[in-house]
Amino acid sequence: MKQWIESYVQSQKAALDSIPADAVARIADRLRAVWREDRQIFVAGNGGSAANASHFSTDLGKGASDKLSKRFRCLSLTDNVSWMTALGNDYSYADVFVGQLQNYARPGDLFIGVSVSGNSPNVVKAMEWCKAHGVETVALVGAKRSLRPRGGRSNGDPSHALLRLHGKSGVDPLTRRPRAGPPARRRAC
Repeated sequence: MKQWIESYVQSQKAALDSIPADAVARIADRLRAVWREDRQIFVAGNGGSAANASHFSTDLGKGASDKLSKRFRCLSLTDNVSWMTALGNDYSYADVFVGQLQNYARPGDLFIGVSVSGNSPNVVKAMEWCKAHGVETVALVGAKRSLRPRGGRSNGDPSHALLRLHGKSGVDPLTRRPRAGPPARRRAC
């Protein structure tokens, strides 16, 4: 058991070490700009990534906003179960995030898609919709590195963690330091 724990700790350290600091800084800069411009931030993912999206949105909307002159305008698209199930039932599960973005998102807003596999159809579809409608995007993906709308830009990184930035991509907006929790998913549990 001790060997397994040591191996797990090492893999987590390697994952954290693989996060490109310059990409995290650009995301923090983009979050600051969105906040200054009074634009909205939308976050979405599936399974554990849905929980991370909800937590990240709460951290921005409550934790980070408590010390600012105005609050971050952020919304986790994973938190409205009745709307998600209505969209999934009436259209398809691939539409559960796009359907919400069609109601809320405006050009210049920011969408953060979280996916360990990088291939979640509903997150990919949301990224593509955002790109077509002037909503900036940030993809937080795992080792398989996808969620790349056509024309997107990759930072190109190794193994467990990867940040992909699209649009004007800019995490703690106050300190400019990476948060201890999300944004990057390191491995599926």
